[in-house]
Amino acid sequence: MEKSEEELIRRSEPESLVSVTVGRFMSTLLTARPKKLRDSISHLSLDSQKSSSGSVDEALWFLHKSVEDAAERDEAMDELLVPIIEHTLRFKDGKYSSSPAMILLNWMFQDEVLFQGVSRNLSGIISRNEDRFLQLGWCLLIRSLVESEDTGDQGFWNGIKEKRWMFVEIVSSCVPHLVMIVRKGSVLQDGYEVPSRLSVSAADCLLSITGALAKRNDAPATRPKPSTTITGSHQPVALIPSEKKINQTSRPEDSTSETNFILWNHLEELMRLVQCLLAWNRKTRLLHAKGLNKVLKWLEELKEDHGCSHKEAVTDVSTGGALLLSSCWKHYSVLLHMEDQKFSKTSKELLEQYLSGIKYYSESYPSDTKTGGIETQKFFLNCLCLLLGRFEGKKFESIISEFGMKLVPCLLHQLRSNNEEISEGVVAIFKEVISKLQSQSGDSFSDTMCLDVVIPSLLHLLDERDGAAKAVSVLLADYCSKNADNSCLSEVLQRLVSGTTVQRLNSMDVISEVVLMSKDSFPSHIPWKEIADCLLKGLGDEQTYIRKQTSELLKSIAPSFVLPELVTLVYSTNGNLQSSAIETLLGVLKHNKEDSDAVCMLLTCLSNTQALDNSESGNPPEGSTFDSDRVLKLIPEWARSVQNWGSLIGPLLDKMFLEPSNAIMVRFLSCISEYLADASDMVLLHLLSHMKDQDKMDGDSIIIPKSSVDKTNVGKSLFDHLCPLLILRLLPQRVFDDIDSSTIYGRFLRGDYVNEYRDIKFNDCECIAAFLLERAFSKFEFEEVRKLAAELCGRIHPQVLFPTVLLQLEKAAELQDSLKIKACLFSICTSLVVRGWESFSHSVTPKIRKVLEKILLWPSDEEEICKVQHGCIDCLALMICTELRSPESSKTPKGEKLRTTGKGTTGTSSDFVLDYTIHCLIENRSDCSSTPETEHSIREKPFPIPFRICMANVLISACQKIPESAKKTFARKALPPLVHSLEFISAPEVRAACIQVLFSAMYHLKSTLLPFASDLLKLSLRFLEQGSEKEKLAGAKLMASLMASEDVILERISEGLIEARSVLSKASLSDPSQDVREVCDKLLACMTPS
Repeated sequence: MEKSEEELIRRSEPESLVSVTVGRFMSTLLTARPKKLRDSISHLSLDSQKSSSGSVDEALWFLHKSVEDAAERDEAMDELLVPIIEHTLRFKDGKYSSSPAMILLNWMFQDEVLFQGVSRNLSGIISRNEDRFLQLGWCLLIRSLVESEDTGDQGFWNGIKEKRWMFVEIVSSCVPHLVMIVRKGSVLQDGYEVPSRLSVSAADCLLSITGALAKRNDAPATRPKPSTTITGSHQPVALIPSEKKINQTSRPEDSTSETNFILWNHLEELMRLVQCLLAWNRKTRLLHAKGLNKVLKWLEELKEDHGCSHKEAVTDVSTGGALLLSSCWKHYSVLLHMEDQKFSKTSKELLEQYLSGIKYYSESYPSDTKTGGIETQKFFLNCLCLLLGRFEGKKFESIISEFGMKLVPCLLHQLRSNNEEISEGVVAIFKEVISKLQSQSGDSFSDTMCLDVVIPSLLHLLDERDGAAKAVSVLLADYCSKNADNSCLSEVLQRLVSGTTVQRLNSMDVISEVVLMSKDSFPSHIPWKEIADCLLKGLGDEQTYIRKQTSELLKSIAPSFVLPELVTLVYSTNGNLQSSAIETLLGVLKHNKEDSDAVCMLLTCLSNTQALDNSESGNPPEGSTFDSDRVLKLIPEWARSVQNWGSLIGPLLDKMFLEPSNAIMVRFLSCISEYLADASDMVLLHLLSHMKDQDKMDGDSIIIPKSSVDKTNVGKSLFDHLCPLLILRLLPQRVFDDIDSSTIYGRFLRGDYVNEYRDIKFNDCECIAAFLLERAFSKFEFEEVRKLAAELCGRIHPQVLFPTVLLQLEKAAELQDSLKIKACLFSICTSLVVRGWESFSHSVTPKIRKVLEKILLWPSDEEEICKVQHGCIDCLALMICTELRSPESSKTPKGEKLRTTGKGTTGTSSDFVLDYTIHCLIENRSDCSSTPETEHSIREKPFPIPFRICMANVLISACQKIPESAKKTFARKALPPLVHSLEFISAPEVRAACIQVLFSAMYHLKSTLLPFASDLLKLSLRFLEQGSEKEKLAGAKLMASLMASEDVILERISEGLIEARSVLSKASLSDPSQDVREVCDKLLACMTPS
């Protein structure tokens, strides 16, 4: 009957009909109630089929025969096993442990043939089938079978129980494929890996299989008796209740050694699994991830220390590694599960065991590394990290509530182990504890536990300078940086200010960590001002470490909290404190090198300090103790560190515009003038924009201040107009040298800035030069502004300045506008001083000289005209100095007249300022003129004596201004004609002026006039004897200058001193002029030995 039915099912029916039949029988079994299914199994007889069609018994008989036949033929059982796997997915929350599928598998496992066939086919399905739904069910089913040892009614479940270890070894062949599923089963979200449902189940299944392999030696049938223990740094670990001793795992017997190496051979897969678990937990379970990272490193070290080939492993070094792996992995595999229904039941027991293990090993082997005491402590501590890292919310609070008073002392004791890895683990656990308690803020237990137990215990460790304090400093810093309640931070700061040396050092470490952790975000709940104030006090600490660390930390704190007090400390009378403050200030500036707010705040603080010092000292400059250089001398070094001035220039200039009378701002900008010049385009555009927005002065703007309010308003307006000019004066000359700069020269470059009335259209130019010229020539501008603008005009390129000034000067001379004339003269003089020959050689220079000569011909009966003429005299003197500095002048042979190369020159002596000036002085009439056009008109007229005296003053001014390099040229060109002219000049006033020029030359040129010394002495004696009163006084001065000169001059005139003595003696007694007599008496006194 059996044979006929077998043939009916296996051969006679088509394949599709067989599948339908299998499906029907499997459906019957898997939908049966578990109790009925178990009863049917208990009463089932496999010898004959007496059950009714469609009954459970018939389905059981069919299943048994089908599995048995497939096992004998070594055929796949997918049609039988796939329904069982899929059926597992119908049971949620792990309730499939007593499902029909488990009952059927337990029944088949009782038969050796069926067990082998089913087990091997189950192992093969996962690698043959890519259906993710099926893979998920497979993982759940295999995990249930592997973990089924605790299922109730052990008498019924003998099949699974007895075959469990064999089954584990069989399915261990699936470990590589499970690892592949795990590694492929995650997606990236916000930079973190998020696992799929399948990958989580595969990981848990893999942990169950490998955990079972690790526990293989603990099974009653295979557990070896204790024998020789393993020694070395990686001693195996076994946990037992805390009141018993902790045994060491023994070396396995030879009969089971091959089985023990199954797990060892999967070491690579374990490492890949832990890597995936670490990636999944990195974001949400930080402490657990910390433990996973330690497990991964341990596995890598284990492989490095014990790794070798399989044949060597059985008999050699890797035996210890395999045992160590098994001993530890049986604990790790329990703690690493992503989903574990039994975890809540076993977690407290595990926590108790780990705390007991830590306590036992730390007390019994406090610093033992040879027998593995430290390594075992690290193992237990890591287990604690993995365990506590899995608790969330109220569950975590419940655990801490129950075990907190054991946990905290235990961990604090571990901090004193001076082992870096142990300290790191303890700190990680404390971080998690504090963080989780903080997340429950408002709960009375959480607040009490954190503030009254944990934090005070950690603060107490800061009283010693050891490894525990070092570890705790990081922990407390993390707490302070995240906790809005600043009581802990306040305690640390109090210790920093007034604690013992050790407390201050440790508190400094805490604050250092707080700043380091928070410097990127600067959380608002942290009292940065309080921290800064306490740190500033540390600049004067006796401990070098505290001073240096304080200086470093202050750099990272917002400048607004640091700079005001820091600038004050720079002026401390305490030398050490002052030195530290200066060094720190420079560090703060460099750290905030491109922060305009920080730099502006520094300048504000410096200005405030100056104002306070002035108010306290009654504002006497000579009595002030304030020295801005103490801070400003740091600016150049700070400036060298700045790379992007673009972010600073605008705010700095704006601050200057807002505080135009602030002298500190001017001095600061002068310190960075070269850098401003490098970014001149930006600076000039900013200045130009500001000057455009300024109100123009008019007749109503200049008022006579009658009240304090008026004085304030006038003063403010004055500095507002001075401000941009002061900034321009700070810039180096090279800024104005760029003739192609449209910002500086604008329409002046095109030459269309003059209208038909020869008026300059300043408003249309809109450039720096136009604003300077406009303000220099404005009638309604402040005098201080006009002077400074005129000075700055002298920096303008001569190609723009000289034609413009010539127009202004000619019109001003026609109108006798002294204000505008003085502005023109000032700008020309400045240009000659700044640019020298470049300005003097311009083609319009002779025309400018002509205007100056006309002005000098004016009657000097008014004070303003006298001032203007003095300006002309100085301008001509500077022209002479510039002319004599030229290469052509210095190479001119004696007696040969200097020729200029500028455009428009005539080639006559009038082309040379010095020659023409001497000519005007010594000649009664002109034989030439400055320009050809007026040659005939001037030739017929004699030079007025006042004009000739002005020429003498030009030479005197030139003597005062002439540079060292041009003195010989001046002496060679000027003295011979002057000395010779005294023979024929008839006007005594002019002769006196010439002698005065010679005196000035002797006084300023000194030994340069050595060749002329004797002639000058003779001239002085001659005019003392027979000149007018003015000539006698001038001659006496000339003699005095000769007698006061260097030894070489005295030696040269020594032969004439006897005659000079006689002349002086006679004049002192008989000269009708009292002034002459007095001067001669004084000179005689100098010559008479005492």
